[in-house]
Amino acid sequence: MRFDVLTIFPPMFDGYFTESIIKRARERGLLDVRVHDLRGWTTDKHHKVDDKPYGGGPGMVMKVEPFDRALKELKAQSSKLEASRTRVVLMSAKGKRFTHKDAVRLSKYKRLVLLCGRYEGVDERVAANLADEELSIGDYVLTGGELPAMVVIDAVSRHVPGVLGKKASLAEESHSEEGVTEYPQYTRPEVYAPKKGVSWKVPKVLLSGAHDAVAAWREKKRRKKG
Repeated sequence: MRFDVLTIFPPMFDGYFTESIIKRARERGLLDVRVHDLRGWTTDKHHKVDDKPYGGGPGMVMKVEPFDRALKELKAQSSKLEASRTRVVLMSAKGKRFTHKDAVRLSKYKRLVLLCGRYEGVDERVAANLADEELSIGDYVLTGGELPAMVVIDAVSRHVPGVLGKKASLAEESHSEEGVTEYPQYTRPEVYAPKKGVSWKVPKVLLSGAHDAVAAWREKKRRKKG
């Protein structure tokens, strides 16, 4: 699966995508993550991507032209099959809340193009005419769309076949069912004493070796938190 990210701060993505699961998936050719500097599609000598808002108000608004030019060029690079299975997503504080279902849905596409806003926002014509949808990762405001784009790429990538080592790991994860979270996990030591007179113990059922009892306990804990 291919991800294209349009941002004015490409270096923000360098660290995250060169570590752990995503790094290994990229090395194996399962994921293709390309981060593009939006300023490359400006036409003035200062590479200006923003301007004052019509009607007045604080801050600056990102312009529609660089996004339009960038998307036209990126789409021109696609094959007919890839173009038909491409989704353009604007990361936006006013967008729909990104959920587990969205991650699964978006993983079915061949290519995702993620648009990262900055400043006071993005010219509404980007959302209305260029993006297929707007997504938000929560009811709060961030300084830009870069972190949300990383979240979306991470969550979607986990559903790309082969990215995770075991299908069972994906099936048992939190939110794999609507409103249900993963059961609690424990590992050694069996008893941990952070200070004198205090001990934190692993639930006895997990030490019993009784697989049916463990499965029932885990299912109960998953449902309880839902």
